[in-house]
Amino acid sequence: MKKNIVTFTAAAFTLLVAPAVLAQQKAVESKSTVNYKVKADEVAATLQFLASDELEGRETGQIGLIKAADYLEKILKDNNVKPYFTSYKDTLSTFKGTAFNVVGYIEGTDAKLKNEFIILSAHYDHIGITKKGVNGDFINNGANDDASGTTAVAEMAKYFSQAKNNKRSVLFVFFAGEEKGLLGSKHLAKKLKTQGFNLYAHFNIEMIGVPMKRDYLAYITGFDKSNMAAKINEYTGKNTIGFLPKEAEYQLFFRSDNYSFYDLFKVPCHSVSTFDFENFEYYHHVADDFKAMDIPHMTSFIQEMLPAITQMTNTPTQEMKMLK
Repeated sequence: MKKNIVTFTAAAFTLLVAPAVLAQQKAVESKSTVNYKVKADEVAATLQFLASDELEGRETGQIGLIKAADYLEKILKDNNVKPYFTSYKDTLSTFKGTAFNVVGYIEGTDAKLKNEFIILSAHYDHIGITKKGVNGDFINNGANDDASGTTAVAEMAKYFSQAKNNKRSVLFVFFAGEEKGLLGSKHLAKKLKTQGFNLYAHFNIEMIGVPMKRDYLAYITGFDKSNMAAKINEYTGKNTIGFLPKEAEYQLFFRSDNYSFYDLFKVPCHSVSTFDFENFEYYHHVADDFKAMDIPHMTSFIQEMLPAITQMTNTPTQEMKMLK
């Protein structure tokens, strides 16, 4: 009788405990080790310039956005990130005035996988100057929306330029015209689709300037449309991405630049954010400025995402897939 109990216990362990152990082991094996350290002072410097009064709210078609584009282009140049087209500035076909996306890339190191692309992006435009000011302030600086995401993409470009560890190619994109109807992403998605661009996944960063009071770091839009959230958590070994009900309620998946690429490519394309409708009251407000941002949080967010993004570029097969 005692022998039978022992036998049952061993079987129970195999059936109930082993899968959890194997899943944990898989997560450990999947996690990429990143020794690179994101520098808070560099995060702050980029964010502070992009959200400065000098740029007058970075409205698409205005001089402030051109100044921002020049600044972002210099970051790419200084870090040996090549222009994807003949120049870093790609003029929008979807806007009547002068506006352009800023696009750079780092080619993958694997002879086969380099033909597949990950897009890391954010929109660097905002809504400009308002006619109705608040306490004498008329400039919508757009620190959280979306100088914060733009800063994160710039830091990721610095990382990959130094690490040189991406088997797949990485396209770094700063979109113009998001606030005017996703104009920059619509232009680029159509252009790349026409050229036969081989997109594996698109990771768009939107409003990550302040932390949430939740048991996960961030959420992605369209959570249930692909397994990207689960894969990011597997790659970081943490509860990095969670589900935010408000995201589904407001259908945020369709409201940022990720949707332009999903619409044409039908591959995992999501926006990541830490704005949860409770932690920041200055959406499209003149008080969305540098001093309202949490630099330690932004630095930590970028750092935590690096192993996930690194693993996205390096898996032998396309592990991220659409679910519906």
